Amino acid sequence: MTERVKDRRRFDADGNPREAVEGTREQAEPPLPACTEEPPQDYPAPPPEAEPEREAQASGEAPAHPAVDPELVRAQLELVGARRRVDELARAYQAVMQDREEFKQRLARERERMIDLEKGKAAAALLEGIDELDRCLAASPADESPLAKGVRLIRDKLLAKAQETGIQRIEVVGKPFDPNVAEAVDMEVTADEDADQRVTAELDAGYRLNDRVIRPARVKVAKFVRPAQA
Repeated sequence: MTERVKDRRRFDADGNPREAVEGTREQAEPPLPACTEEPPQDYPAPPPEAEPEREAQASGEAPAHPAVDPELVRAQLELVGARRRVDELARAYQAVMQDREEFKQRLARERERMIDLEKGKAAAALLEGIDELDRCLAASPADESPLAKGVRLIRDKLLAKAQETGIQRIEVVGKPFDPNVAEAVDMEVTADEDADQRVTAELDAGYRLNDRVIRPARVKVAKFVRPAQA
């Protein structure tokens, strides 16, 4: 039994459309629906001012820009230069003022240092007189005669005058030895370990002017020595 086959070709050998032939294997394909959509509308025309730019782009040329006023450009450049110059002058003025303040501070410190030196020189003679009076009083500490009282009064007045100028006496007796304010001229042996390197006596008083030592004290320092065991 011969089986019929449907010819799927839509056009014949001459290019004319042909109808589908029914067969026993497949049914004829339904015809394509007719196109009912409307054709697309044309795009709106570009505005007239866009035509020169589009033509310039199509030709490869840059679009024309409005003319620049050279006087305006020159004025702007001059303004920028003037602002830069003002900033440079302001920074230079600040640097000069800072240098001036630093110079004034250095001058004030130097002036104070010179004044302290002159005070120290003037106080040296006064301190020597106080030292002599201290030695006189140390020779007879229990003397209560009118002469001893007068010497003690003079010594106290001279010391008060020295203190008014900023001179202070350095207290070192009973304290640990400090080479910054005292000079050890004698040593005393002690068996007390806690008294090691402590000032036991003051031979000459030390003085400082403000925070500067104008004369170190001359003192006797204790040195601990462990006692020999029998």
